[in-house]
Amino acid sequence: MADEGGTDGQAEEFEYFFSGNVKYNDEPLEGVSISVDGNGFEAETETDENGQWTLGVPEKEGTYELTLDEDTLPEGVIVEDGQSTVEAEFGLTSRKAVNFFLGEGQRVTTDYGAQVLIRVVNGLNFGLLLALAAIGLSLIFGTTGLSNFAHAEMITFGALMMLTFSTTLALPVWLAILIAIALSAGLGWTLDAALWKPLRKRGVALIPLMIVSIGLSLALRYTYQFFYGGSTRQLPGATLPREIRLGPILLSWIDVASMATSVIVLLAVAYFLLRTRIGKATRAVSDNAPLAAASGIDVDRVIRIVWVLGGGLAGLSGILWAYFRPGVSWDMGFQILLLIFAAVTLGGLGTAFGALVGSLIVGLFIEISTLWLPSDMKYVGALLVLILVLLFRPQGILGRRERIG
Repeated sequence: MADEGGTDGQAEEFEYFFSGNVKYNDEPLEGVSISVDGNGFEAETETDENGQWTLGVPEKEGTYELTLDEDTLPEGVIVEDGQSTVEAEFGLTSRKAVNFFLGEGQRVTTDYGAQVLIRVVNGLNFGLLLALAAIGLSLIFGTTGLSNFAHAEMITFGALMMLTFSTTLALPVWLAILIAIALSAGLGWTLDAALWKPLRKRGVALIPLMIVSIGLSLALRYTYQFFYGGSTRQLPGATLPREIRLGPILLSWIDVASMATSVIVLLAVAYFLLRTRIGKATRAVSDNAPLAAASGIDVDRVIRIVWVLGGGLAGLSGILWAYFRPGVSWDMGFQILLLIFAAVTLGGLGTAFGALVGSLIVGLFIEISTLWLPSDMKYVGALLVLILVLLFRPQGILGRRERIG
């Protein structure tokens, strides 16, 4: 078993530590990989020649998952009862000892096909929540030409409002979600009414508008940090166990609800764009705003509706992202901003359905690529795919050539 113990040799710059001493039959095991995951933080280390390990973490609050990689154990040694991952929290001290119980046995490994299937499901979940944010960003770009870098903070806003009403004010989860989405839609309305419409009326060019969006992004992000702090906090139910088994796939009820919600909302958006008068007007403005105005369409009204819709979708995406990570933090939207831009560009600038396709491709590639790439490199791989696609099809998958330039 892994006895209590530890060393300060790996303390680094952190204030809080998990530690242990991995032994089997009183013999220390060197080179056993231990990883920690929680509160948006990941790290990994190996046991030294004495079987000791230490992992520092930046925050004391919240629950962390400590995982012992069974593949790094000697042949014939396993973690008893399959408890290779344990949850741990700090008590009153800054150090926590974590035990893994080892015994004899044969390791059961997941075959390659099952690993691919598991990552495909995770990729679909991630891609769907990316799509909610990407479609809003794409509609805003299509109707206004603005590359809105503050879209990341609209995503964060939804998660923060969910945290406020569900955790701080202790409202029911379903009610907190509805309020958070409504407030996010209201944020979109407010930003357009107070900032973007006046700038459009003054004829401000797109490059200055983009720079304004970058400044707005920074201002909102650090405002969030000022009021909510720099820590990562969990939403209700974020740590539910994965107890739904579909073959090799393990899902929690949060995963199922997240994917189901994303699909339903995306179908509703598709219906809105294809079947309603406002949706058709939105597509017309996105294709050619001057021609749409000449046809009698109120372009400003359409743009306002798009901002409200984009804000609501961004807020919902932020809530689902907070459950997927898991955790709510002041810069969580910024962490996926480049992936959202990649999805929009990959699918085709200004096309909502292109944003959906691009998001699914990005989400799937990110998760599947971890079969070959280190987890720290998975986002780089998605951006590499974006570059390769644009080399051969600059307008994106569903974009039109006249949109370029």
